Amino acid sequence: MELGSLTIEAVRAGVADGSTMATAVAEAHYARIAAEDGPGGKGINSFLALSRERAMAQAERIDRLAAKGDALPPLAGVPIGVKDVLTMVGSPATAGSKILQGYMPPYDATAVTKLEAAGAVLLGKLNCDEFAMGSSNENSAYGIVRNPRALDRVPGGSSGGSAAAVAAGFCVASLGTDTGGSIRQPAAFCGVVGVTPTYGRVSRYGLIAFASSLDRIGPFTTNVRDAATMMQVLSGWDRMDATSSGREVGDYVGALANPVDGLRIGVPEEYFGEGLDPEIRAAIEKAIEGLRAQGCAIKTISLPHTKYAIPTYYVLATAEASANLSRFDGVRFGPRADGVKTLSEMYRETREEGFGPEVKRRILLGTYVLSAGYYDAYYRRAQQVRTLLARDFAAAFAEVDAIVAPVTPTAAFKLGAKTDDPVQMYLEDIYSVAASLAGICAMSVPCGATKDALPIGVQVMGRHFDEETMLRVAAAVESGS
Repeated sequence: MELGSLTIEAVRAGVADGSTMATAVAEAHYARIAAEDGPGGKGINSFLALSRERAMAQAERIDRLAAKGDALPPLAGVPIGVKDVLTMVGSPATAGSKILQGYMPPYDATAVTKLEAAGAVLLGKLNCDEFAMGSSNENSAYGIVRNPRALDRVPGGSSGGSAAAVAAGFCVASLGTDTGGSIRQPAAFCGVVGVTPTYGRVSRYGLIAFASSLDRIGPFTTNVRDAATMMQVLSGWDRMDATSSGREVGDYVGALANPVDGLRIGVPEEYFGEGLDPEIRAAIEKAIEGLRAQGCAIKTISLPHTKYAIPTYYVLATAEASANLSRFDGVRFGPRADGVKTLSEMYRETREEGFGPEVKRRILLGTYVLSAGYYDAYYRRAQQVRTLLARDFAAAFAEVDAIVAPVTPTAAFKLGAKTDDPVQMYLEDIYSVAASLAGICAMSVPCGATKDALPIGVQVMGRHFDEETMLRVAAAVESGS
């Protein structure tokens, strides 16, 4: 059993025809995690906690179904990891932070419930930047995550553990979250597929919030078809999430059979300017030419407000973070500071001990832009620019069916290279935050490698709730790579 090349379809088919068992698949993945994820192996550090009891009970249920010859659900026996910002009964939910150390949630996130109902075997919780704040997975209170493709490089963030686990063959698929690029960027750095659904397409119930108007849950897989299968399971309205959409869910897997001949592909000129690594540019241009060869019409477009996306994002995201993280004060969740004498001292000391430097930085920024003297100058203006960015995409999608662009300006950088310069770290999101602010669907698909064998990803963006077209284009890119 070659774990690194297993697909959802292969696992399900093997369990169905009796050539393997869900319990055997799960045990094989646990053995690989034990051998390679910890310091005694490659030290990737992707898993924070394993949910062996829950996973094996599910695997045994799937094996019993298969033995009886019953129809199997779409993810039957598929080992999946879950980013540790999602709640899951029986497993801790730390969000990569000391302030939630030891917290055991009493309920499952809707995404977790849907995966398990579809037959998935949930192996455990995956490492991430603290409260999903970061672009390199170096901000976790529980240690850095290494890129399986190059152990001296970052896997990207904040969902670096989720991307690394799939790239290393520790699970067949995983769940991550994306606020400003935290699925697409790690997918590009680790050479896997990562999907950021339209805002509202996948329920956020059970997600520990960073920025509520931006956070989205999506899958990592090794190929586009598996991504479509995961999206089919995860998508749909949820009464527990007021922001989830009741829009009909399309046939994502079936859509992959439709050719891309005749589709109009937009190439935004603003994404190919100064700062884009030449090797990344060459790989993206090759992917675009591959789409042209398959019958797509390629059109240069403009998204003129792109240059304002980074400052707009970091005003809005930090403002929402400062509000969302105010609940972590030592009263309701996790540990609290010892030896304090007053309530205000308990708040202050608990947050000082519990939050890491990046979280503190963003809380301070967010509190500043929401303060009485600066609300209009920063927060209100950022909301206005967000509207302009959304209008840019609406105008572009009136002319094209999908947009293709880089995911990141560079390939995976070395561990520690940007930790002392927050601005340079924030600029890693330069090509991903605009789609996040606009709420459209977007994804990263592998499209080559650098001369140093570092993966390169291409970003495919689609209209609101048009994941079908986005996935079709992504599959065409994949077939031409």
